[in-house]
Amino acid sequence: MNTIIKLALFGLALSTAPSFADDCTAPAAPTLPDGATASLEEMLAGQKAVKDYQAANSEYRACLDPKVTAAQTAAAGDSPGPELVEALQKLNDDYNASVSEEEKVAEQFNTELREYKEANPS
Repeated sequence: MNTIIKLALFGLALSTAPSFADDCTAPAAPTLPDGATASLEEMLAGQKAVKDYQAANSEYRACLDPKVTAAQTAAAGDSPGPELVEALQKLNDDYNASVSEEEKVAEQFNTELREYKEANPS
């Protein structure tokens, strides 16, 4: 019975707050230029794409934050049901995946930037 109440509260929290009603969609990673062959303009466009991606990821995580908080609140207690534990785990996994993917994109861009600098010494 306690699990049913928690599930109902979790569902109510997700459906009533406007920010909870928004569908959180992870942004797609940008296509990066090949630093060994790219022009300066292509590298600058790649840099802008990375910055835009980072901003979109920040918005995505901001969308997830209240859902994570609601799931944590609903799952707190004596014996949260498996549905709540799974929902919280999925939200945390999605959040962490967005951080990891953002780090990979930034690392890849830095690799391409080093290659660009090697191919185009000043």
